[in-house]
Amino acid sequence: MNTTNRFVTSINCMDGRTQIPVINYMKTEYVAEYVDMITEAGPNKILAEHTNKSAIESIKLRVSISTEKHDSKVIAVVGHFDCGGNPSDEETQIQQIREAVKIVEGWNSNVEVIGLWVDAQWRVNKVSPQFTPVSIDKLIEMKKL
Repeated sequence: MNTTNRFVTSINCMDGRTQIPVINYMKTEYVAEYVDMITEAGPNKILAEHTNKSAIESIKLRVSISTEKHDSKVIAVVGHFDCGGNPSDEETQIQQIREAVKIVEGWNSNVEVIGLWVDAQWRVNKVSPQFTPVSIDKLIEMKKL
């Protein structure tokens, strides 16, 4: 990427072990000065499952502040190894990341939304997009958010 982003955004776990690796990745890969950190315990699960509406609305509000006030053009949705808030296995979490990316993309079409997986060695890995079938009920629910 050729241009400098003053701000980028990360929807990350509250787990302190993920903070520095994700900040370093985002600053390096997206040539950013600052990373707005929006933290929850297991945010990929929260977004993918659609069961905690207040948490989703809180995340959405904080993302809008980052994109509108800080002009962030990149948002990362992060999951990680050994997550206390989302004790699912890696495969499940990566699928949740993919689903969460689709949800966040629906909030703002003017930004790039990526998925990141932080592995057992605390390395950050970009999650490749993959076709994920979504039920009509889930699509209707996503529109309401």
